Amino acid sequence: MTWQPSRPSQPSSASGMTGRANQKLRTRRAIVQAAAELSRTGQEVTMAEIAAAALVSEATAYRYFPDLVSLLQEAIAGRLPEPGEALAGVEHSTDPVERVAAATEFLLRHVLARQGVVRAMIAGTVARPERSARPGLRFGLIEHALAPGAEAMDPAALEQLKRGLAVVVSAEALFNLTDLYGLDPEEAIASVVATAASLTRAALRQNR
Repeated sequence: MTWQPSRPSQPSSASGMTGRANQKLRTRRAIVQAAAELSRTGQEVTMAEIAAAALVSEATAYRYFPDLVSLLQEAIAGRLPEPGEALAGVEHSTDPVERVAAATEFLLRHVLARQGVVRAMIAGTVARPERSARPGLRFGLIEHALAPGAEAMDPAALEQLKRGLAVVVSAEALFNLTDLYGLDPEEAIASVVATAASLTRAALRQNR
């Protein structure tokens, strides 16, 4: 009988599939991590830039995420500060005006620091409103800021105040003043903070 050299064992199809699945998972994580890191720079964020940072092609990034907004939603999920953490500096205060002013300034500075991703998310919302899933950081901040005096206010008046603040305490308000009105960021922040405080003060006076 002729001796035949043994052949190296071939990997099973199951282990091959597991290896491919793990590689896909690593690729997806790299893309999401790159998006998260770029979002903190404040610069414009594009799918091409994210792909380059993740060391993959843009086509590969699009195989994992259908559009930029979907990717950014996953990249920032769970990374936003909690309202209590954001307003820790005024947690002792029961003055709604002071608390709303602090919430407004926090949100706007957060937006400025990440304006590239914020602008991309706004653009996606405008283009595809039916798929809008922008993080609602402003709503949690407003709710937390008004919490100490909420029980003393008429429910209808409180709800109207929250709606008014949702318009004012926003990235859109900030960009309106910087992009269209021509204010520098610090002037724009001061203006929006003053408007939010005035709106809150007026609502409280009407509730007395």
